[in-house]
Parts: sequence; C-alpha cells; structure tokens
Amino acid sequence: MKGLIPRQFIDDLLTKSNIVDVINSRVKLKKAGRDYQACCPFHHEKTPSFTVSEKKQFYYCFGCGAKGNAISFLMDYDKLEFVEAVEELAAAAGLEVPYENRNNGQSSKPRVDYQTKRNLYELMQEIAQFYQQQLSYNIPAQSYLQQRGLSDEIIHRFQIGFAPNAMDTVLRQFAKNNAEQQRLFELGMLSRNDRGSVYDKFRHRIMFPIRDKRGRTVAFGGRVLGDEKPKYLNSPETITYHKG
Repeated sequence: MKGLIPRQFIDDLLTKSNIVDVINSRVKLKKAGRDYQACCPFHHEKTPSFTVSEKKQFYYCFGCGAKGNAISFLMDYDKLEFVEAVEELAAAAGLEVPYENRNNGQSSKPRVDYQTKRNLYELMQEIAQFYQQQLSYNIPAQSYLQQRGLSDEIIHRFQIGFAPNAMDTVLRQFAKNNAEQQRLFELGMLSRNDRGSVYDKFRHRIMFPIRDKRGRTVAFGGRVLGDEKPKYLNSPETITYHKG
C-alpha cells in the first residue's frame, strides 16, 4: 500500500507546474488581459466564465463556482483520485512522487510507479481492441450477440469482443519475452497449470471490457460461447482492477 505524500512535495510540485499549461492541454484557453478564459468544462455555457490566473495559479468559474489549483482541476476534469492527480502532474513535471511510510515517517517508493501503471492500462486497451478484432472473424460469436438483440452500434460502443478457442492467442500476440508475459500475469490475462504450462485465462468467450470511471479498460468479463463451465468468468483483482 502506498504511504502518504509529503505536504512539502505537493507545494513544490504546484510551484513548478504552470496551471495554464495543465488546463490549456485539455481546454483551449484564450488570453484575456492578465488572465485566461474559456467556456467552463464543468457546465454548459455559451459565454466564457471560466477564468485561469497564471499569477495566482488558480482557476475559477463565475458561472458554476468551480475553483481550485492544478491538482483539483485534474481530479475534476480527468476524474482522478487525489494521489492519481499528483502522480499525473508529477509525471508531466518529470518528478518522482515520494511516499512516507505510515508507521515511521520514512520515505519509500510506490509499489507500482506511475509510468508502469500507465503502460498496463494501455496494454489492456490493446487487448480489448484485439478481442474486438477477433469478433469480426467469428460468425458464431456474432450470431450469438445478434440473437440477444445487441446491435452493431452497441457492440462497437462497448467494444464487445471475442476470445478465440485457443490456449495461447493472447500469449502469442502480446508476450514476446518473459517480461511481457509477466505483465499479462499481473493483469490476470494468463494462468498456469500444475505442470507449469502457461495459457490464456479467457478462451472461447464473448468478452466484455470492464472500465473505470475514466473509461480505461481495467479488466474483462467473459461469457462462454458453448456449454463449458464456468459460464461466466471475470478478471481477478489486479494492479488496474479493484473489485467493489
């Protein structure tokens, strides 16, 4: 479990970050005197009432009252938890987030660094796209979805896919070396039998991506196409996926 982030680091991070750059990379700002303006990203409006002060490193919306610093903007706009917002801002600034041990106040590194976790999210999205591609090759899987009233638009929107009936489809596609294989284990995409053989966890299943509140693919739910058991199979808890 990660420890606490020192207050001094947060203060230094905010000092080294420019809120104008942070917001402008997401919402197009326009210079207005000493400040910047835009239509508020947190409520619908036609006349800009969202103001960003570079001097104060602060934003405020005269329409809805949204306000804060660079961290609070990332939390609200990118839908991040506080620690995630700090990590996002630190990564942009080229800084590593220190964590204090809860028991003795000593500094320790996070269990999974920001870039590693980001790479895992990207890999999960690649796997979701791969499953979606596989669906286009499997007529029985397409027929199954059509019989249950799922339109092409729904299938595309929710990126529903198909895991082929093979032991190593994902393994061969995404694990070219031991390090990549280990990443797939960490994401719950591979299993190992009593003989030590590695194989795909999901096989011959309609695949439903499970997404977090930011829309990132964090896990999968699979429904078997035939009569095999179990009928439904979900990803275990992983670095990217926490049930409940």
